[in-house]
Amino acid sequence: MFTRAVSRLGRKRPPSEIHTNHGAISSQENEQRESQNWATSLDNLLEDPQGVIEFTDFLKKEFSEENVLFWLACEDFKKSKDKKEMQKKAREIYTTFLSSKATSQVNVEGQSRISEMMLENPHPLMFQKLQEQIFNLMKYDSYSRFLKSETFLKNKASEENEHAGSSAGESAPKRASRIYNT
Repeated sequence: MFTRAVSRLGRKRPPSEIHTNHGAISSQENEQRESQNWATSLDNLLEDPQGVIEFTDFLKKEFSEENVLFWLACEDFKKSKDKKEMQKKAREIYTTFLSSKATSQVNVEGQSRISEMMLENPHPLMFQKLQEQIFNLMKYDSYSRFLKSETFLKNKASEENEHAGSSAGESAPKRASRIYNT
């Protein structure tokens, strides 16, 4: 179920224009900025759907995909509005990631403190401390390896080559005109 959520997050955007205060920029230029943005913080990486897909693929190879899936499930859970929906999602998170029989168990302190009573009366922040533990684990362990990984470095190099190729045929005045005209 949670892996489907990752696959629905998005794919690379089709060529189009994105309008900013400085005029229109192509999605290719925007993707270049996104890749650079991933390297600035784990928060930025997790806010970008394509970044989440790339990071999840990397974690699969490291056999720790459950960490990002748990984090995403908690983010989704916090957005729940009605009690029935919260109960359902809380139980799914517990059975998938926290119970002793979980199929994708995460390694966090305090998971045994989640009780049936808490699952029946959930609140949006009930998994917050556990989610923070997983975030910190990813931030100080997996994320730094991701930034040094062949996957990330190839993606970054590919984007740099695409960006260089797209502007190589343009003269400086034409490039400046395209970038700065609104």
